[in-house]
Amino acid sequence: MTTTKHHILIIGGGTAGISVAARLLRKGHTDVAVLEPSSKHYYQPLWTLVGGGQAKASTTERSEDSVMPKQATWIKNAAAAVDPDNNTVTCTDGAVYEYDVLVVCPGIQLDWDRTEGLADALGTNGVSSNYRFDLAPRTWEFIRNTRSGSAVFMMPSGPIKCAGAPQKIAYLAADHWRKQGVLKDIDVHLVVPTPRLFGIPAIADNLDAIAADYGITVHTNAEVTSVDAASRKVGVSSVGGGSDIMLPYDVLHAVPRQSAPDWIKSSPLSTGAAGGYVEIDKHTMQHVRHRNVFSLGDAGSSPNSKTGAAIRKQAPVVVDNIEAYLQGRPLSARYNGYGSCPIVTSSHSMLLAEFDYDLNLTPSFPVLDPTKPHRGYWYLKKYGLPFMYWNLMLKGLA
Repeated sequence: MTTTKHHILIIGGGTAGISVAARLLRKGHTDVAVLEPSSKHYYQPLWTLVGGGQAKASTTERSEDSVMPKQATWIKNAAAAVDPDNNTVTCTDGAVYEYDVLVVCPGIQLDWDRTEGLADALGTNGVSSNYRFDLAPRTWEFIRNTRSGSAVFMMPSGPIKCAGAPQKIAYLAADHWRKQGVLKDIDVHLVVPTPRLFGIPAIADNLDAIAADYGITVHTNAEVTSVDAASRKVGVSSVGGGSDIMLPYDVLHAVPRQSAPDWIKSSPLSTGAAGGYVEIDKHTMQHVRHRNVFSLGDAGSSPNSKTGAAIRKQAPVVVDNIEAYLQGRPLSARYNGYGSCPIVTSSHSMLLAEFDYDLNLTPSFPVLDPTKPHRGYWYLKKYGLPFMYWNLMLKGLA
């Protein structure tokens, strides 16, 4: 295939890719290309509310064409390999693209097959996941139709996008069952691989109280490792060694293990470590070996929470540092690890955890206690953040 060259080539037309493209174009760069195979663009943070019966899936989907900056070149293709020594990206159909600067943000890979029995069970007999657009409405269907029995909500080990999502849906489900008067008839289990429900003690304390109020049994340092759809049971293994147990379920909200896309794992850009993410400096977002390569979002190795809020703070840093690189200046823009985890705790309240690399709380609204749920945050989650996403963030304005 003929090689085409672009000044700045962006792999991925999701939140990160579109935000960076829009910002570069606003700064006057004219040859910006975005490599993205999908014709649809999703606002994924609302899928939790879809699964909890609080939003419609259709409101989270738009055409990729509608969010692609008009001055960008949209290459409707999928990356398959990158050769940073020769500044080329090869696509699945064999097309090769050259670049001066490469921005790698293809998102994260959902590894459904890494949990035994999970892939085959999805979407049937009470097993669903808010991590897929087509399955989030099924989650709500299964929750709505459960009036008694057992419910299991799982979180896998390793980095995942929106680490709060596995427990948010447990709280939304329990809140719904309480309103229906059936919570007392449902045995609710939340299985997490971490020592506590959150890495910041003050927030973990409040989440412990919320889980206890709903009567949720929390299994810490534990992970669902198998799904037996025939007998409707999951195998739960201890993360640090210990006894394995089986839990029955009538409804199971499943979250897959996640990693960098396979083509990144096998590329020279990878860390080579578990997950295989693009190896970048966590402050400048520049690749540690290849100076004209930058990465942000879920595929980067920076140890922040993998959220859209992190991307919102990373995108301006990447753009400023690309300009510095092109002008031969030192890279002065720095990302401090900011992440935001909006944890929905009921159908009318939400806790907004905002923090940096050192897990210092960095609240945007200091007037509200950032360790406790508030009704105001609920409206921010349902209305404010989606508005900001579609109208400001994807246009390079926020």
